[in-house]
Amino acid sequence: MLIRQVLHHALRPVFALLALAALAPPAFADPSDIAAASRGVVRVVLVRNGWTGTSMLGHGTGFAIAPDLVVTNAHVVEDANSDSKVVIGVIPSQGRDSYPAQIIAFSPGNDLALLRLGNNAALPPLTLFSGGVQDGMQIAAIGYPANVDAAQGLSVGDMVSPQDTVKTYGQVSAGRSSKQFDTILHTAQLGAGNSGGPLLDTCGRVLGVNSFGTISDNGTDSSFFFAISMRELQGFLKSARVSPHLAGLPCTSIADLDRADSQRAADAQVRAAAAAAEQAAAKARAFDQARRDIELAVLAKRDNGLALTALLVVAAIGAGTFGWLQGQRGRKRRMQAGFALVAILLIAAGFAWILRPSLTTIDDRAKDRIAEAEASATPAPDSSTSADAAQPEALICVLDPQRSRVTVSDITDVPLQWRAGGCVNGRSQYGLAQDGWSRVLVPKADDTITVSHYDPATHSYTVERFLMGIEAMNSARTEQTRIAIPPCGASEDLARQFGSAQGAIRALLPAEPNERMRYSCQPAR
Repeated sequence: MLIRQVLHHALRPVFALLALAALAPPAFADPSDIAAASRGVVRVVLVRNGWTGTSMLGHGTGFAIAPDLVVTNAHVVEDANSDSKVVIGVIPSQGRDSYPAQIIAFSPGNDLALLRLGNNAALPPLTLFSGGVQDGMQIAAIGYPANVDAAQGLSVGDMVSPQDTVKTYGQVSAGRSSKQFDTILHTAQLGAGNSGGPLLDTCGRVLGVNSFGTISDNGTDSSFFFAISMRELQGFLKSARVSPHLAGLPCTSIADLDRADSQRAADAQVRAAAAAAEQAAAKARAFDQARRDIELAVLAKRDNGLALTALLVVAAIGAGTFGWLQGQRGRKRRMQAGFALVAILLIAAGFAWILRPSLTTIDDRAKDRIAEAEASATPAPDSSTSADAAQPEALICVLDPQRSRVTVSDITDVPLQWRAGGCVNGRSQYGLAQDGWSRVLVPKADDTITVSHYDPATHSYTVERFLMGIEAMNSARTEQTRIAIPPCGASEDLARQFGSAQGAIRALLPAEPNERMRYSCQPAR
């Protein structure tokens, strides 16, 4: 915001210039997301070129919606719009570059302006939140309040050099808007210089453009501030034929996702334990039933064997009696035949007794019956399995919103072709480490590192994105140059070496990603 009173501003009777009022309330936003969004927040400086030299008129804040496009307030750059001798400079929060800028869209009616940057600018654009702004939701404001610059003793030279942004936090107070255009009332403390900066949700997505604050009867600033709403901003950008990146999913923290995953894992363990207990109980019931059936069969066979033994013994007695009587009558050959039959019958009775099933075999026979039943219930292995394992598996992966945190990415289905050994889509080799198969992508231009995971056992695909600072990103690029990436379809040893080497980059990543997208993959039709 320019450091002067905007006397002809349409809201002058009600509002004053922004000023710092009180300390911000405790932050509820994710610091890493707010810090990542601040990479695309810039200081907008106005300089007048005159016969006495150059002088700085004032400054405000802006934010990138494309690598070379910056949104700010119209009143921040109003002097440059009306005076050709006033030039605009844009200074990012990090790096060494600054950029000249020109106004390409100017709308004082809702206090918005769009700047195009020169010198091949490449700022990280912010994402706009297209969902509803709820009363009481936690928000953050980013900008360059002039009183902080003054308290630090910054010179004009310091102010045209990259400086860290100032972040404040508060809540939305819904239901009240200015009459001139649609606004969001909030309590994130602002000061002169914050004008044109973004109002963010806890995922670092833009909810509005900070514009002005309230003024009390005694002339002092109070702790309520207004941001131009997304409805106004989207209409303004549409009229300028600019399509910013939008996201509409509710903001969920990584901690909430981790807790939900832990709860799901615990629930799955409980279900698995219950299923295992039920399976064990069913197996025990089947064993008891099989044992009873076999016991009855064994007892019946033993009874039959006993009866047959008794019958054979009785027959042997009869044959012996017959032989003895024949011997008394002098019939020697009949006597010998009778006694021979006795021997045969007694031997048969012995075998009948010995061959009765033992009671000790009941348990073993019951176990064998259960094993046979389980074997018959198990499907025969597919003879084509080994042949198919060498073929790529074509999948389509669909985002699971309940398990995902999406802040800046588009929500689309992901086609994925997986080959055993870690070859993805026929061109990207994944590394194998303790956490499974993964690939770390370190781009040359964008300051975002992507880590992709795939679990062949569960057909789950996970993409995590980390928004990095310049120094950390440069360190990651240096580590990337030291890694030998194996060709697609490399041996397991090379895949493990690759996975281990990627650990050097993953060690540079923050503890939590800014985005985590979990996909469930199914065979593609």
